[in-house]
Amino acid sequence: MRIPIRCICLCLALGLLSGCSSGAQAAAGDEGARPSDPVVYVPQAPGDSVLGQKPLEVDVSNASQGYAMARYSGSAQKAVVQLTGPDGIAYKYFLKPSDEFVPLPLTGGSGTYTVDGYENVSGTTYATLFKQSVEVSLDNELLPYLYPNQYVLFDEDTQAVRVAADTAAGAENDLDAVERIYHYVIENISYDEEKAATVTGGYLPTVDDTLRTGTGICFDYAALTTAMLRSQRIPTRLEIGYAGSIYHCWISVYVEDEGWIDKFIEFTGGDWTRMDPTFASNGNSSKSILRYIGDGSNYSLQYLH
Repeated sequence: MRIPIRCICLCLALGLLSGCSSGAQAAAGDEGARPSDPVVYVPQAPGDSVLGQKPLEVDVSNASQGYAMARYSGSAQKAVVQLTGPDGIAYKYFLKPSDEFVPLPLTGGSGTYTVDGYENVSGTTYATLFKQSVEVSLDNELLPYLYPNQYVLFDEDTQAVRVAADTAAGAENDLDAVERIYHYVIENISYDEEKAATVTGGYLPTVDDTLRTGTGICFDYAALTTAMLRSQRIPTRLEIGYAGSIYHCWISVYVEDEGWIDKFIEFTGGDWTRMDPTFASNGNSSKSILRYIGDGSNYSLQYLH
């Protein structure tokens, strides 16, 4: 599997996606523990295959790795890249003028993606710049959930990456690491009622701001948890949809031998509760909140990031 990454610490290739085997280098002083040194997958835009043209470019050179890179360098207030994958779900990503490329995840799996580029004219009016298709064959279906993207943005210097390494140190396995990071977030971040009431459309989380302030909304909780877990080589989906009638974010994780876990063994003995850092934190892990989280019928998924 070809993975263009630059790591803080390189794991053995055999263990990259599984979080490394228990026989790999263990955390210092914890024989048998999983390695907790962070591994950050770095998205790149080499320009080998580009859709559109200036001012709006979408580099799909590394589409096999589960991401595209987009850049808007025009003079309008913003531009939009819409990605519609083989699952038929259309994802809209808003870009402000910048010299930097932004990673966008390809969460629809392998198949044909339609890429539409739009430039803001005024208000809510957009002009079409291009519409093209690209065939994507993922090297591994987990890759979109290991790389950073516009919604979960982090790099080697992100504080959340260092905190995740410290929090996961000594964990026996990936599931133990997930539990430790999950608890860290719900115990250290408080729900920001004022922000929730005033946040505007197009808001994107900054994971280190959430750490610094110790507060956030559901989007912040989910993005922070996702960034921390991905930097620990644990594939994590940031999921957006509805909890009842409330627009909401939550996460699910992939653990080897278990597959995707939409719920997590937690709080109530052998019962499963959904991994929802916001509700668990804001509800002080009350029994009623945990029952709500554990009932999958209360959640309606719309988007994966």
